[in-house]
Amino acid sequence: MMKQEHGITVAVYPGSFDPVTYGHLDIIHRAAKVFDKLIVAVLNNTSKNPLFTLEERMDLIRRVTKDLPNVEVDGFRDLMVNYMKHRNVRLIVRGLRAVSDFEYELQMASTNHKLNSDVETFFMTSKPQYSYLSSSIVKEIARFHGPVVDLVPPEVEEALQNKFPRA
Repeated sequence: MMKQEHGITVAVYPGSFDPVTYGHLDIIHRAAKVFDKLIVAVLNNTSKNPLFTLEERMDLIRRVTKDLPNVEVDGFRDLMVNYMKHRNVRLIVRGLRAVSDFEYELQMASTNHKLNSDVETFFMTSKPQYSYLSSSIVKEIARFHGPVVDLVPPEVEEALQNKFPRA
């Protein structure tokens, strides 16, 4: 069922990661234990106006996952199923924070499966302490110079401070 690359099980964890949070890292660490290789695929969504560039987001994720040798960080600008085909991977990892995420994620999983019946989605629930956490909330707190120390790694906190300097 899971696509193997040279005998190893590979999965893709896609997202915008603008910025990467402890919630994302929880899923990355747990998925890295389940799969032989995890590709964190950073979406460059042209319909959104991200705070961090694609390159900045990829760099931050590389820095905070440097202790995970089986994690690769990549970027993409296409449909998820096209990226999956290009990388020859069939398994997508998605995190679920709350019941409200499930409807959207189920719709996306069904759509991806419709576009490519070889693609399967593996859902991982967030730990309860991260169930409220989103990149949008982190950016809003940082914009007004609130504390984000418990929400993001120090590297991301510093990058946010650089994006929102105190006047």
